[in-house]
Amino acid sequence: MRYLVPLAAFVLLVIFLAVGLTLDPREVPSPFIGKPAPTFTLPQVVDAGKTLSPADFKGQVALVNVWASWCVSCRQEHPVLLDLAERRVVPIYGLNYKDQREDALAWLNRFGDPYTASAFDADGRVGIDWGVYGVPETFVIDRQGIIRYKHTGPITAEILETKLLPLIRQLQDAPS
Repeated sequence: MRYLVPLAAFVLLVIFLAVGLTLDPREVPSPFIGKPAPTFTLPQVVDAGKTLSPADFKGQVALVNVWASWCVSCRQEHPVLLDLAERRVVPIYGLNYKDQREDALAWLNRFGDPYTASAFDADGRVGIDWGVYGVPETFVIDRQGIIRYKHTGPITAEILETKLLPLIRQLQDAPS
């Protein structure tokens, strides 16, 4: 009998670990899903004299991509974003996270700029307000400015086609 309690605790622990190992670490639940996108006003990367805020993309379905020039995974997903921008399915807004403006500009000039506009979040405070764990992260925002989906990690062509584009089309087809 005295071994039953530790044995039961061990079995329970093994069950929790087994379930945890089946989960996708990129599917981090976000407390922001279904809530308004956090507000901010930041200078843009390309033109520091202009600002960007969620008010700029309200009234349309939009993608908000958090990126940085120092981010290896951002470079991996960048061709997918360029392709999406070329298709003109949805405007892509960037949030340049904890970067140097010169480095961000050089990166966009070298690899291409898929963004309708990109905000410069030098100290990362806006990223923190958005619940960013790391870069890249991508949010789908509906016409009312509500976050409908968050993807952590690089967007691949498969993720774009199977998750993001179906949701974007559904939101675009929904009555305003």
